Amino acid sequence: MVASIPIEASRQPTFDVVNLCVKRQHDEILKSISFSAAPGELIGLLGPSGSGKSTLMRALLGVQAITSGSVQVLQSPPGSPSLRGQIGYMAQNSAIYVDLTVEENLRYFAGVLHQPSSEVTRVAGVVALTSFSNRLVSSLSGGERTRVSLGIALLGSPPVMILDEPTVGLDPMLRRDLWRTFEDLTATGATVMVSSHVLDEAARCARLLLLRNGSILFDNSPAQLLSVAGCTSYDSAFERLIEEVK
Repeated sequence: MVASIPIEASRQPTFDVVNLCVKRQHDEILKSISFSAAPGELIGLLGPSGSGKSTLMRALLGVQAITSGSVQVLQSPPGSPSLRGQIGYMAQNSAIYVDLTVEENLRYFAGVLHQPSSEVTRVAGVVALTSFSNRLVSSLSGGERTRVSLGIALLGSPPVMILDEPTVGLDPMLRRDLWRTFEDLTATGATVMVSSHVLDEAARCARLLLLRNGSILFDNSPAQLLSVAGCTSYDSAFERLIEEVK
C-alpha cells in the first residue's frame, strides 16, 4: 500500500479516520482503516462490491455503529448536531418523491434544511434541471432523477459531499457532466468523496482510496497508481495490486 497523501499542518482535516474497525456479527467489514482528507479534495472511493465502500461512508455520516477506532468529520464526531447542514449526501437509491415535481422536491428539502427559495433556483441551475422544474419526477429518466438527488444534496452548499455511486447507469455524457460538477465543487473548497466500482473514473479524481475486503489497498493519486503498478489502465493496475497482496 502507498502512504497516504499528507495534509498541510495549517489545514484542518475534513475527515480524520484512525484505526476504524466495523464488525457485523463475526464478519469484519472494515479492518483498521486510517486516512485524513483535506478541504478541496476530490476523492474517489473505489473497489469491487463488498469491499466496504458503503460501510465507510455510513461511518462518516454517523449512521454506522463502529466497533473500534475513531472518526471525526469537521473536527466533530459523525452525527453531531453541529454537522447538520454541513454534509450533503446522495445515496445509491434515490430518496426523492416521484409524485412531486422537480421544483416541489427541491423546495420541500430546502424547507427541511431552512434554506431560502433562492437555493432552489441555484441548485437547479448547477445540475441543469431548470427546464425540468415543472415535470413530475415519475416522468424523468434515471439520469434526470440522479441529478435531482444531487441537487438536493447541494442545497446550502455544504462543505462536505458524500456521493454513493452517483454515476451508475448513466450514459457517458451525463457521467462527464456530473464529474465536471464535482470538480467545480472542490474548486470552492468543498471536500467531495465519490464512490464507484468503475475504475476508469479514477482519472477524474485528485486522490484515490482503493478498498478491498475491508482494507485500504492504495491511497494516493491516479498517476501514482499507474506508476506503482506499472500499468496503463486502472483496471489492470487494480488487478496487479490485488495480486501483489495475496
